[in-house]
Amino acid sequence: MATQLPPRLVISEDDIEESFLKGSGPGGQKINKTSSAVQLKHIPTGMVVKSQATRSRSQNRSIARRLLSDKLEDLQKGPESRTAVKAEIKRKKKASKAKKARRKHRANGEKDNDEGDQDDDGSEAERPQGKEMTSDGDARQSDRKL
Repeated sequence: MATQLPPRLVISEDDIEESFLKGSGPGGQKINKTSSAVQLKHIPTGMVVKSQATRSRSQNRSIARRLLSDKLEDLQKGPESRTAVKAEIKRKKKASKAKKARRKHRANGEKDNDEGDQDDDGSEAERPQGKEMTSDGDARQSDRKL
């Protein structure tokens, strides 16, 4: 069963100073003319968050509040915060996936090596001493000592 994430931090509205700004960047005239970007300042810590993800002011307000909540939680709880727990889960999944890929490629590599050392009649191919076989079947001089 998956680990349950800790609940989001609830911030009092009295601790937040909210302002609406004109957006900037790509999006053209509509973004530049309307005050749909939201900037939140957490008064006790002085932390500032700005959201301009969408053209909707209400969506940007909720996104900004979520960002501020996550930042404050990281500051207060550190490694037990919601974002740290999510990052740890993601890191473990990535490590597991990489381990699985290594295991798969190692198994495929062993099969390829075993099959590559046989001639068409199934007998072991003779390799000249001090030479390696290239992928096209030619022998080349090797720098390795056997």
